[in-house]
Amino acid sequence: MGNNGKKVGISRGSFDVQAAIERLSNPKAGAYVVFLGRVRGESRGKKVRKLVYEAYEEMALREMERIREEALERFPILDMVIEHRVGELGVGEDTILVVASGVHRREAFDACSWAVDEVKRRVPVWKREVTDEGTFWIEGKRSVPDYHG
Repeated sequence: MGNNGKKVGISRGSFDVQAAIERLSNPKAGAYVVFLGRVRGESRGKKVRKLVYEAYEEMALREMERIREEALERFPILDMVIEHRVGELGVGEDTILVVASGVHRREAFDACSWAVDEVKRRVPVWKREVTDEGTFWIEGKRSVPDYHG
């Protein structure tokens, strides 16, 4: 993703993890914690063919920036990058990237874990799961059949 130094982003292509780390480069940092989410081949006992992510992009970017700012206030980290993919993604493709930098690893791990949970909870990105048994909208931990998919 040619993010030009931005700390949050919506992408239609694969993430450049090394570039995200470089955007956080700081001589004080002794830890860079990376969370890279990927499409898995099975979900709730169903074989997954692909996921389709849709987003209200303007609002999603604003909310990801809020989460980033909250992480910087809540945890003694140096910085954070949050990126999310949209579009049709096959098994094994990247879905979300969160990188936290810190002086020490513990705060970077804690901030990264918290941010991933907050993105899943708060950011207006919707997921449709295409399986051998049909297409389902995923709402939290439950799925709802997509009768139009």
